[in-house]
Amino acid sequence: MRSGPLLSAVAVVVVSVAVAGCGPAADTSAAAPSASPATIRLGTLVPLTGRSSPSGEAMVNGARLAVSEANAAGGVLGRQVELIVEDDACDPGTAVTAARTLVGQDIVASVGGYCSSATVPTLKIFRSAGVPMIVAQSNSTDLLAPRYDSVFLICGTVTAEADFAVGWMRRLGGRRLAVVHDGTSFPITLAQSTVAAARRAGAPALTGEFALSQGAPDYARIAASVLAGRADTVYYTGYYAEANQLIKDLRDQGFTGRIVVGDGATDGPLLENLTAAQSREVYGTALIFPEFLPGLADWSRRYRAAFGAAPGPSTVEAYDAVNVALDAVARAGSVDHAAVRAAIATTDLPAMSGPLSFRADGTRTTPKFLLLRAENGRFRLQPGAG
Repeated sequence: MRSGPLLSAVAVVVVSVAVAGCGPAADTSAAAPSASPATIRLGTLVPLTGRSSPSGEAMVNGARLAVSEANAAGGVLGRQVELIVEDDACDPGTAVTAARTLVGQDIVASVGGYCSSATVPTLKIFRSAGVPMIVAQSNSTDLLAPRYDSVFLICGTVTAEADFAVGWMRRLGGRRLAVVHDGTSFPITLAQSTVAAARRAGAPALTGEFALSQGAPDYARIAASVLAGRADTVYYTGYYAEANQLIKDLRDQGFTGRIVVGDGATDGPLLENLTAAQSREVYGTALIFPEFLPGLADWSRRYRAAFGAAPGPSTVEAYDAVNVALDAVARAGSVDHAAVRAAIATTDLPAMSGPLSFRADGTRTTPKFLLLRAENGRFRLQPGAG
């Protein structure tokens, strides 16, 4: 899924609409440029290079739409809003460097985050600078481990997704489950949560838990192990590039059961180059897909008018993350980090992704997941699963 042109990884991208206003009050919680900007700056870290770049591009467009609409309505606190974008490449080291760059740009809040493995190491950087984080897509429970009161997740956690996934596996007739992950933060925590959810439910029975290597030429060894365990359902919790190859290898070795992927794989070109036989009985647990939700029709029209393409996955959550930040700034009446953080904690918005508020631990009160089914080379909503 691609929803916009690839943005350069070496440039900081700023989206703004000029609105007259005064400069923000001094913020001593982080080092700032000598001249305070006359704008409200939000920062986003997303993958603009690498295999997950289509998702990062989609997130930038969703955030850009929220910024442009806010500015068209007069801005916030009489100021224009800027979106400053940095590439994290879904790589921890790259993300750390990019987070430091954003902190140096005097951002009010961070509104990005796609790969949890890249988002987790930025927690300390934003925390040290006093910058609250509204995490648009990352949802590993590793994000909650430090117990920071300045981290808020737009998406439901892997625990909630695992419960949703196991419930649907059982409804679809799954009795024997093999779980596969790639060893990185989100996939491994979703895998662990799925194993725990299956054990709590008493079914499906776990036949094995396997780790693959990102970027490997094939996963024939893992496919053979899955078949040896006689699983009828495979849940792959990693990202779409590896999922595509794993599906091919499983089918090539004769696996005819269900293959379910987590939201990191449904968000992307998972089904490219798969034959009808390979994609049969392929499902995905997913976050928001605008095309399947009639309530997002007007928003989808606005997105298409802005970018010339239909919105795909990742766009709605990025849009909502920006609006949570701007709503908090408006209610706080300030760009002070502490005041904005306190306002985010009391968010109560009718967001595009549904009613949006946060628990004390920063998780979303009412997360939403979908179950998708592959059909004729594309995903469709599983009846009763939206």
